[in-house]
Amino acid sequence: MSTKDFIEKDYYKVLGVPRDATEAEIKKAYRKLARENHPDANKGDARAEDRFKDVSEAYDVLGDAKRRKEYDEARALFGNGGFRPGPGAGGQFNFDLGDLFGGPQGTGPGPGPGGAAGGFGGGIGDVFGGLFNRGGAGTRTSPRRGQDIESEVTLSFTEAVSGATVPLRMSSSAACKACSGTGDKNGTPRVCPTCVGTGQVSRGGGGGFSLTDPCVDCKGRGLIAQDPCSVCRGSGRATSSRTMQVRIPAGVDDGQRIRLRGKGAPGERGGPNGDLYVVVHVDEHPIFGRRGDNLTISVPVTFPEAALGGEIKVPTLGGPPVTLKLPPGTPAGRTMRARGKGAVRKDGSRGDLLVTIEIAVPRDLGDRARNALEEYRAAAEGEDPRAGLFEAAKGE
Repeated sequence: MSTKDFIEKDYYKVLGVPRDATEAEIKKAYRKLARENHPDANKGDARAEDRFKDVSEAYDVLGDAKRRKEYDEARALFGNGGFRPGPGAGGQFNFDLGDLFGGPQGTGPGPGPGGAAGGFGGGIGDVFGGLFNRGGAGTRTSPRRGQDIESEVTLSFTEAVSGATVPLRMSSSAACKACSGTGDKNGTPRVCPTCVGTGQVSRGGGGGFSLTDPCVDCKGRGLIAQDPCSVCRGSGRATSSRTMQVRIPAGVDDGQRIRLRGKGAPGERGGPNGDLYVVVHVDEHPIFGRRGDNLTISVPVTFPEAALGGEIKVPTLGGPPVTLKLPPGTPAGRTMRARGKGAVRKDGSRGDLLVTIEIAVPRDLGDRARNALEEYRAAAEGEDPRAGLFEAAKGE
């Protein structure tokens, strides 16, 4: 969360409480909203998940008396995007907040006496230093979203076209069952003395601001095991394996990446689960191909069928064959269409089956067939299908 976003967000409005609300009123409002928007009670609802994060972020500030006081002071200082000078500085002048937080040093209005912007003796860093060196997502009491997981599955051509439910065995990080996620064999971890339970440590970032990093001693948990669990070695997290039945939608393409919300690793401290990404691989089919929502197939026909016309039967994927009518003089390479015999679309309709005609040339001829062809060649003497090629080759 950036400093600018922090100042511009109205946490009182997020929780629906007045600015003079008591600690009890703030806590009551938070519990009500957190219960209503908790991801476990709103499976697959992204808006509820975002609302839950906003509510948790707001309570992380307003639920702490010191942080609430600093937040109120910051909002008063930058109430409407304008800087209000302190006593002794006349009037009010506005400037772009981006100049202060994101722009190069020296842009915007100059500092007041003693290096304090607008007459505030301690400088902007003193006003915000204690507020922004805490990351709400890293504290010990805040929810933490679970990790995303990526898996792969291989489908047959038919399964990809029609859809399939497949089992996926996944391994992810979850709360250690042996110690109930505490990391301590007896379930009594102690507060980390380095970060004092926040899970983060601060370091100077220049310009009066502090930067935060995860605490290396407790690895961002805020707790240290007194007697480390032998299963998770004090981390509170262990590898968990599970098998899930995943529905792959009809019409999926080879190489497509499917996102399944909330099916990833479990969150921590009531946080939402991560997402599962499934990369799909599709095996080739011996006769069918695919072009978008349409299936393709090449069908050989005899010379008499192509020349004289007729009806041919064509196989379909997973259904009965269809009959197509060849017009007389059908050339090789012509594509015919069997409507509604292709892949399933997202709306439930189906694409078409594109049938490409190939002329089958026999390798071995019997005497009767050879004699018949000789008679045909004599009857068609004088016809030269390549005559136009020579003129075209001259470029004229």
